[in-house]
Amino acid sequence: MNTKLTLTIEKSIIEKAKSYAKQNGRSLSGIIENYLKAITTDQKTNKDVSPLVNSLRGSFKAPKNFDYKKELSKGLSEKYMA
Repeated sequence: MNTKLTLTIEKSIIEKAKSYAKQNGRSLSGIIENYLKAITTDQKTNKDVSPLVNSLRGSFKAPKNFDYKKELSKGLSEKYMA
């Protein structure tokens, strides 16, 4: 269930954040929600993951038609066949 939240943030930061969200095809609410999820996730379940990697969780949103295996194969081919 989604609930509305009011935040007080410096205007220049809001403008930069909105620009960032637009450039990355994301909503500002989605970015903030993912950040809050990342910092409130039980750290015990992620003890083998570095804090940097943990902080990046949820920051990438793949297109719906993204084929992970195809892209991995393509990347490996370019790396080792070039």
